[in-house]
Amino acid sequence: MSTVLKSNDALGISNRGNPAESGLCTLCQCDCAGRCEVWLSCLKGRELLYPRDFGRITAGASNIKATGVSYDAVRILGTCYGAHDAPPSAAKGDALFTEVDLTAVFGKKKKTTSKLPIMGGALGSTFIAAKYWDAMAAGCAICGIPIVIGENVVGVDRQSVMAGGHIDRSPEMDRRLASYLKYYDGNGAAIVQLNVEDARNGVAEYLAKNYLDKVIVELKWGQGAKDIGGEIQVSDLDYADFLKARGYLVDPDCSKKEVREGFASKSIHSFARHSRLGYTNIDSWEGVRENFLGAVKDLRALGFERISLKTGAYGMKELALAIRLASETGLDLLTIDGAGGGTGMSPWDMMEHWGVPPLLLHAKAYEYAALWASYGNEVVDLSFAGGFAKSSGIFKGLALGAPFVKIICLGRALMIPGFLGSNVEGVLKPENRAKVNGNWSELPKSVRDRGETAEEIFAGYHEVRKIVGADAMKDLPFGAIAMWGMLDKLGAGLQQLMAGERKFTLRALDRDDIAAANRETELETGLPFITDIGDETAREILKKKF
Repeated sequence: MSTVLKSNDALGISNRGNPAESGLCTLCQCDCAGRCEVWLSCLKGRELLYPRDFGRITAGASNIKATGVSYDAVRILGTCYGAHDAPPSAAKGDALFTEVDLTAVFGKKKKTTSKLPIMGGALGSTFIAAKYWDAMAAGCAICGIPIVIGENVVGVDRQSVMAGGHIDRSPEMDRRLASYLKYYDGNGAAIVQLNVEDARNGVAEYLAKNYLDKVIVELKWGQGAKDIGGEIQVSDLDYADFLKARGYLVDPDCSKKEVREGFASKSIHSFARHSRLGYTNIDSWEGVRENFLGAVKDLRALGFERISLKTGAYGMKELALAIRLASETGLDLLTIDGAGGGTGMSPWDMMEHWGVPPLLLHAKAYEYAALWASYGNEVVDLSFAGGFAKSSGIFKGLALGAPFVKIICLGRALMIPGFLGSNVEGVLKPENRAKVNGNWSELPKSVRDRGETAEEIFAGYHEVRKIVGADAMKDLPFGAIAMWGMLDKLGAGLQQLMAGERKFTLRALDRDDIAAANRETELETGLPFITDIGDETAREILKKKF
């Protein structure tokens, strides 16, 4: 049960639609003129950490009553003394929150570093991902965080060329990787997903031939939005025919005479493309293990050093299996995605009612990882996903899963800078409007309140120019500048929360840094109730005589 409010007067933010637990609207539109918290942080950056109109106001928390079992019911603790992994300044009592090191590291043999404990979630064959990819990829690259190219990108690429049943050329995959690698500085990573269709189409072989040392390949079991294969919607009959010829399920079936007649008469407006279901020919978890070991062996044989796995909001058997297999095969990362997520076209009723909610799933993931470790086994590095969009959520996810969780995966939140930046660019650079898929013909008041130029509108403009150089700014998508502002705000907020608990590195975070705000959450997560923590020591403080 979420306690997210539709507006926050203190920050001057509001949602256009109904807010999800993440704080994002359940339906996030690319042409939105604001002003949810993520949207406004793209412009204001870390300024949005604080209440508006300083000097004219006082502010107090609007709702700290945590009910139900969700991340809302997890409280972040703090302490007024001590320090962990402290900088030298701490010994003199001069430590500042900005000295908290947010560098994340994950991986087995070849380590991947990220400037923030944040990664971009999978953006695959959905058209909105393709439209705004350049902005989002460039933004993640200049911020030094990983981004995932999702499933089916090659399969739906109409310009791709197949030879002998395998992909021989994919301009869209090449574009996606080029957009990120152009600004890549050694931090972060380009991660490319492989689902059932991608395996059939030979995407792994294509990547091995052209990008072997430049990517992490990610096997995909599922995601938080659905428990069937990926889908997109097309309104072009020729495109539907193309997808059916590629071997996809097209629903309704565009090869049927009556369906084509319905499309011609405009009673049918679109077609859904679906992927095959994985593992339907396997009846036991031992069979899944054998198949998975073979898949990883095949990728190793192609030369891939770094391999990851993405799994969804399945039940406990699948969760334990994912942790065991990813650990057994020496994978670099396992991303565990809680229910309710989604970026594209997942069936709405399925998103609302299928799968294990994030906090419950992540709490069990920690429990199973700890159990696997207790048997003397090494545990794969984990990433938690599902409804994260704020510094507080990132802190909670890292602490809940410590020491196994190294990074938090953000999905829809990281798309908003691409939307907003592209819309601003389309107005300020009209010649680029079609190229960047800008939706505005003029700046809305919510943006004009900031200014009329990119330098005025984006708080991070000058920092980004310092990173990429003045010449590169001419071609850098505005969405990348917006991304920097948003991530700068998330990073600063996380530093503040960690400093409040006197934790100066990510490795210092642990489950003692968070607490359950109600007894039900205590029961379901194993986190102690907030007033039970330190109670014994508190009584000793009061009892001791000096």
